[in-house]
This record gives sequence, structure tokens and C-alpha cells, in this order.
Amino acid sequence: MQPHTPPPHRPPGSSGGGPGGSFRGPSIIQIILLFLLVWLGIRLFQVGSDTVPRAELTYSGFKSAVAADSISAVTLDGQTVRGRFNAPRPLPGGAEGDTVSHFVTTRPPVNDDALLYLLETHGVTITGERSEDGWWNTLLIVLLPWLLILGLFGFMAMRARGRMQGMMQSGLFNFGKSKAKRFEHERSTTTFDDVAGAHNAKKDMREITDYLRDPERFTALGAHIPRGILLVGPPGTGKTLLARATAGEAQAPFFSISGSEFIEMFVGVGASRVRDMFKRAKEEAPAVIFIDEIDSIGRTRGAGLGGGHDEREQTLNQILSEMDGFEENQTVIVLAATNRPDVLDPALTRPGRFDRHITLDLPRRDAREEILAIHTREIPLADDVDLGNLAGRTVGFSGADLRNLVNEAALVAGRRGHDTVTADDVAEARDKIMLGNPREEMLGDDEKRTVAYHESGHALLASLLPHADPLEKVSIIPRGRALGVTEQIPERDRHNVPRGYLVDRLTIMLGGRAAERLVFDDVTTGAADDLKRVTDLARRMVCQWGMSESLGPLNLDMGENHPFLGREMTRERRYSEHTAERIDEEIHKLVAGVEERAMELLGTHRDTLEELTGALLEQETLEGEALREILEGESAKA
Repeated sequence: MQPHTPPPHRPPGSSGGGPGGSFRGPSIIQIILLFLLVWLGIRLFQVGSDTVPRAELTYSGFKSAVAADSISAVTLDGQTVRGRFNAPRPLPGGAEGDTVSHFVTTRPPVNDDALLYLLETHGVTITGERSEDGWWNTLLIVLLPWLLILGLFGFMAMRARGRMQGMMQSGLFNFGKSKAKRFEHERSTTTFDDVAGAHNAKKDMREITDYLRDPERFTALGAHIPRGILLVGPPGTGKTLLARATAGEAQAPFFSISGSEFIEMFVGVGASRVRDMFKRAKEEAPAVIFIDEIDSIGRTRGAGLGGGHDEREQTLNQILSEMDGFEENQTVIVLAATNRPDVLDPALTRPGRFDRHITLDLPRRDAREEILAIHTREIPLADDVDLGNLAGRTVGFSGADLRNLVNEAALVAGRRGHDTVTADDVAEARDKIMLGNPREEMLGDDEKRTVAYHESGHALLASLLPHADPLEKVSIIPRGRALGVTEQIPERDRHNVPRGYLVDRLTIMLGGRAAERLVFDDVTTGAADDLKRVTDLARRMVCQWGMSESLGPLNLDMGENHPFLGREMTRERRYSEHTAERIDEEIHKLVAGVEERAMELLGTHRDTLEELTGALLEQETLEGEALREILEGESAKA
């Protein structure tokens, strides 16, 4: 080890760069300040040099004194008139016995031609005086604007030089450097144990982490680990969480960056940052690079109405070339996340780049229960909270949605002053997320009765139809944009849905409108959302899923979407006008038949509809045993 040698001593006032330091001359601002100080000193000296006591006279008093022959001599200096009395006079405002022999007055800024005649007539000695500081004033008037301009430019130059030095040290030459955040494995406390569900995804990622920790075990068998891994899934399904867990498990340097951080105003900066990021990762291999939202830079090149984007396309090209430049023995894994795999460039997803795609779907019921267990580890739950039941009531929730649900439940419990989070708190939080907060306004009696019949129609059909999901709750409390709600909880997650289930679902959605027609022989606008969902589902059944007997097993969709050009304006129709008319007829026939079926069932069970409506008007919300007692008998009859 070399001994530490202290730096050479520099005398005060010297700077580096030579044996005796370097001399820096005065700046423009310092010269201007020095000039002003000298001028101010001279002015003060001139003002202070006149120490003779003088009496201040008014101009009228001065002329009166001249007329009275009390003045012997005057000196004219511009507007200032100084002179001497014939005999000493008492000093105005002075002590007793103080006298003054001189005076001073100021002429008004008007021509007074009679003054010289007056002075000469009374024998006053007249002298003139040239101002000693006149040339200073002239010099100041001429040079000061130029000095100020030079000073301003000097100040701006000094600031620019200081800013340039700062950029050179920290910003300018780092403009093209990667903004990827580097994390050591000791800093990452997230592991695969913190990722609930996604068992297949974790299995694939464990293979990657095992390779990073012990690459010889795989290379000895001639295996080549994938260069890139693309994490695909809807928002909130845990793609970033899985990447963080990979960092915690891999025990390797982890570089994390968002795709938008590559893009700058100047073309070429993104490519420079890509090169720098991969260079840093290769130097510290084995390492993991994570690019979040890669679709922001990995979109298909040359697509869109406006053509390509030079900066984005160059950044993408650099990523492609860097991933091709990996050597066989370089253990650098690139992870990327997106929820738009359809817009990615084909060159990015081909084998050799991102050649492994891991899909993270919305969690199933058991996975949702595991996720809720993780998020409630530090939440004091009451005994009546059933995570299994809550997982069943959160169909379609992502991991992020479940985390938000737990947090909202804790906030509700805190607002109510509870020591623990109860089942009512969780139910309130869930209703708030799905339906919105309860609305302040109160419905009139007629509107409330209409809403009660509407929701009773939904609920009664849900209890009568064989393929319907179990009924959980009916409420006529307005929330968000809904005046009421009928809630069903699927017994299991469905991935392949039969036609009978879809027909029963259409029937339930039209149950509210059918109840209004049956009771009031009229319909209201309350079924607007129901009609929209019914029409959409019926069109899918006819056009996409081949569930029309007349049209047969055909896919009559509008064609592929073009997300760069607008989803609706670029969808081409793949069938004739005659077929379009038949599609409309089939959709109308399906919906009309479902509505007639709903009317028939509600008419058959009119007594139960009235009983359920009366209970809703009285209690506003029915669930659990109270709801089942009313509907149990009719379900058995059906």
C-alpha cells in the first residue's frame, strides 16, 4: 500500500495551476464599483471642503439686502449665489453672540436681467465661478450608460460561466448518462414471498434468479438463459412488484428505469442513455435491468398518422442492438413490463431479445385471498372479517385494487373511531370503491318506489334463473351515479362461459326495466346503463361467439383495432350490408326474447316482487338472511 502523501501547502492568496499561482484581474463589475466610489469620494470632499458658516437667505431677502447696501461681494455659480456681508450679523439659530459674515441663496430658474444692474448700481463686487466637478459630471453622464451595459454583460457572462462549470461537474456531460436507479440486493426487502398468487410467473423468475446466482450450473449443460423477459398483464397485477422481488432474490445489482426517462427533446439522448445503462450493467454483471412501461419507447416503428418519432425510434434501435451485443458469458438479464403488448415492435419481441413472455392475469379467488392476507398483516382485523368471503366479493380486482380496498377499510375504521377493522368497515370501503360514496340528495316517494321495483326485478330474477350467480345484496341507497344496486357473487371464477349463463345474465339485466313495465305500464331512464350493457353483450354473442342459430358459427367482428390510428375510425367491416342487417335483426330478436322472458317470470311471481319491494322501501338495504327468507320460497317453486 502506498503511503498517503498530503497535498502541497499553498500560501494564502495563491491558486493552483503554477508554482506561484495565477492572477485573476478585476472584473467589469469591480471596475464600475471602483469608479463610482472614486466619484462619490470626490463629491463628498468638495462638499465638505466648504466649511465657512453661511446664512441662508431667500432670493427676495438677498435682493433687499443688496438694495440696502448690506452686501459687499457675491460669487455667481450657476443657480447658487454666495457672498459676504458688509458687517457681521447674528447667526440665525445660533447661540447668543454667534455672528456670520457670509451668506448663500439660490436663484429661481427664470431669467432675472435686473440682478446684474442692481448689483452694479450698489457697488457689489461680482465674480463668477466655474464648477470644479463639471468634468466629472460630464464624464459620468457619458460613460455611465456604457459602464452599466458592460457590467450587465459581465454579470451575465459570470453567471453563464458558473452555470457551465456546474453543468460540467454534474449535468452537462451527464446529459446522456443513464437515469437508471441502482439498487443493491441488501436494500431490497421484497422477495417472492411478498408476491401472492402468480405461481407460474414466480416459477419462471426463480429460474432466472438461480441462473444469476449460479450460472455455471446452467452453462455446463449448454443452456442459454433468455436475454430479455417481458412481463405482460393488466395494470395493477404486480409486474413491478415481481421485478422488485426478482432483485431481492437474485442478490445482484438491479437497475430500474421507466421507458419515458429515455426520451428527451434532443435526438440521440435516449440512445446515449441506453448505451450508458447497458455499459454499467455489463461492468457489474451479473446484473438485472428493469425497464417499466417499455411500450413508451418500444412501439412499432413507422406507425401512426404522423409517421415515426426519431428520438423514440433511435432509442428503440439502440436497445435492440445492445441486446444483440451480449456475449455468451455475460449474465445480464433485461426485464420489461407493459400492459400493451399489442403495440410493441415485432423486432423487440422476437427470440433473442425478449424471447420469454410472462403473463400476469387478474388474480383468481384463492390468489385474492392470499393477497388480502399479505396486505392485512399489519392491519388489526376484527373476528367478523372473513378474507375468503371478501375474496369472493372482489371478482375482477387486481392486486393494486385489493391493496386500495384494505387501505380504504382502515380509513373507514379510523373515521368511525374503531380500534379494529370490522366487516362493516370493509363492506363500506368496497361499496365506496365500486359504487362511490352515498349521495346526499333524497329521492321522492314516487322515485324511491320506482327504484325499489327496479332493483326487486333484478333480484327476483337472480334468485329464479338456474345459471345465475348467487344473490348477495340489494339496496336502493343512491351511490355514485347509481340510484340502486343489486349485487351477485360468483361461486367461482369463470374462464369459459356457456350460452345459458349469458342468456340468464341478459335476463337479469333487463329485470329492472321489465318490472317497471309490469307494474307501471311504463319505463324510465333508470335502465340506461342496463340497456347499454345488454346491447354490448348481445352483439358479442352474435358477432364474436357464434351464438346465433340463424347466422351460425361465424366471427363477424368489426376487424382488428389500430391503436395508433384510432380504434373506431380505422375498424374495417368484414361483411356485407345484408349481413349487417341480419346481425341487427338477430341482436334485436335475442334482446326482445330475453325481455319477454323476464316479463313472464316476474308476472308469475308478482306476489314475491311486491313483498321484496315493500321490504326494500322499509329497510332500504337487504342482504344475508333477510334477503334469503323472502326469496327462498320462490326459488323452491321455480
